[in-house]
Amino acid sequence: MPPPKLRRRPALVGAALVAICLGALLAAWAWTATTNTEEVLVARQTIERGAVIQSGDLARVRVSVDPALHPVPASQIDDIVGQRAAVDVAAGAMLTPDSFTSTVVPAGNNSIVGVALTPAQVPGLDLAPGDHVRVVVTPAQGAGPPAGAPPVSDAEVAGVHVDGETGQLIVDLLVPHADAAVLAARAATGNVALVLDSRER
Repeated sequence: MPPPKLRRRPALVGAALVAICLGALLAAWAWTATTNTEEVLVARQTIERGAVIQSGDLARVRVSVDPALHPVPASQIDDIVGQRAAVDVAAGAMLTPDSFTSTVVPAGNNSIVGVALTPAQVPGLDLAPGDHVRVVVTPAQGAGPPAGAPPVSDAEVAGVHVDGETGQLIVDLLVPHADAAVLAARAATGNVALVLDSRER
């Protein structure tokens, strides 16, 4: 008696071939994705310009990046911690060589002067490090415009925070040494206001 003939099932053969092709494509994609990723440093939270970078400010993430962006490898974290942010680095943004600097602020012939202000003494826009402002002397209550008191020009915002006790906005201004004493004396009276001139960095 002749042996029974095996039936070929084209549908099953086709499904097997499709499964093999899909498996090969997935394996190729996984290999490519793995080999094209790099562990880089990103900002865990917003780092303001001029702030000292702490280890808690940074996170390591593995991403697929364009080499043209020049991201900082995660292996360099020990070299980055302790340096200062050269620009504002938003939370989640990758660090690049332009994101940090070893320059100390203030440097050269500059000084930092803190000015306490109420909402009426600052622009409606939120101030940020790097903004260029003028400090304008305002008249005391019930007095006329001050005589011989020109504004201090070319001041740069180095930092901004709110005083937890008074609720006032404290703006740290970077000014030349020659203007620092005059600005500090005027700021102590409370009769000053800030004018935002430029946000160019």
